[in-house]
Amino acid sequence: MLKIHNSLTKKKEEFKPIEAGKVKMYVCGMTVYDLCHLGHARVLVVFDTVTRYLRFSGYDVTYVRNITDIDDKIINRANENGEDFSALTKRFIKAMHEDSDELGVLPPDEEPCATASMPDIIKMIQTLIDKGHAYTSKTDEEGGDVYYDVSSFEGYGKLSGKKLEDLRAGERVAVDERKDDPLDFVLWKVAKPDEPFWDSPWGKGRPGWHIECSAMSTCCLGNHFDIHGGGQDLQFPHHENEIAQSEGATGEKFVNLWMHNGFVRIDNEKMSKSLNNFFTVREILKLYKGEEIRYFVLASQYRSPLNYSDQLLDTARTALSRLYSTLRDLDVPETYDVNDPSVDAFKKAMDDDFNTPEALAVLFDLANQVNKLRDEDTNAALRKAAVLKALANVLGLLEAAPVVFLQSGAADNDDGADIDALIEARNQARQDKNWAEADRIRDEIDDMGIVLEDKDGKTVWRRS
Repeated sequence: MLKIHNSLTKKKEEFKPIEAGKVKMYVCGMTVYDLCHLGHARVLVVFDTVTRYLRFSGYDVTYVRNITDIDDKIINRANENGEDFSALTKRFIKAMHEDSDELGVLPPDEEPCATASMPDIIKMIQTLIDKGHAYTSKTDEEGGDVYYDVSSFEGYGKLSGKKLEDLRAGERVAVDERKDDPLDFVLWKVAKPDEPFWDSPWGKGRPGWHIECSAMSTCCLGNHFDIHGGGQDLQFPHHENEIAQSEGATGEKFVNLWMHNGFVRIDNEKMSKSLNNFFTVREILKLYKGEEIRYFVLASQYRSPLNYSDQLLDTARTALSRLYSTLRDLDVPETYDVNDPSVDAFKKAMDDDFNTPEALAVLFDLANQVNKLRDEDTNAALRKAAVLKALANVLGLLEAAPVVFLQSGAADNDDGADIDALIEARNQARQDKNWAEADRIRDEIDDMGIVLEDKDGKTVWRRS
């Protein structure tokens, strides 16, 4: 029985889809004005893993992850670069997809972009105006900004637990005469000179960030769907505002279950661009393989803080290498025993709010069993190895050939040919009985973090 922590109710709940056997899930994706950082990587990996496990559990999943390709940050960055905003977003969408591939993240079923959703966004804004949840603030003869009236929505604050009176008491922003209430948020912005714009009943402009997700999610999945996910930082105000907009427009419950992954921390501080303590995925890929980064993310339960350090990534590298080493030289069957006790242990871990650390522990228990059986019962070892590989694949791990993973450098930046050449030189020195030279080369290889193993008359290598 799958239980998931619901941010709306603040407790774990038995997951019951709206339609038996089917799951509709929406996750807030990237705002594409820069490269993906480790915080984005966590969202990508976490919800890819959730999708994989739901499908493994027999659900027909429709996974939607949006792209925000118009907002202030995008416009500002494009202006700084002196380029058209669409050229900027196209470049970073391509980079995001490349980074996702490196992390073993499968493409979502749908990936709507805000700029391609304007008719739906405008339609939802008009509905909110018609239902008394939004109003226009005239700024000139051609039109004006449109704001959501938070006081019109009785349930505002139910996701974050915040109350309107407390929010107003803590409000420290300058008075904006265009708003009826400082807490009201923008649905449509009148375009400034030289800004990109779309035509609307309220003049030339562009949407606010929150309304984009309400329109895209409901258009792709319907007014009421199962799961909405994203980073913890989006819970307020973004997701709170999505609820107000969507339920205000449709009159239906928006989402049954809200999932939020925890922050990434660097030296116990939240990773953020404002603190200049963030790492892009591409920077980390210079030192570690994508699957090692994925393992590092999964080694922490998704709701807990993820503390970044080279030591923890080194640990992920070592752990993953151990799993791959277990499968090396084994002709692992494609099918596995679904009744193996480890399958139940794996499901028990993942059914407990996607507890990936416990699920990884099951993989290592299986690896121990395989290694123990290698010399005792080859067929039994192969059966256990098949279970190990199948369950690891559910987490997006062990999908490469062991020899390829163990002999490949981080992001292919290390030249395996150089290592092979050193091994050949060492072997030649040993044949020549030049033991001092053989030892020197061995020390050089050790310093590179390479482990040599002599098997069946051949020397093979892997990273430590």
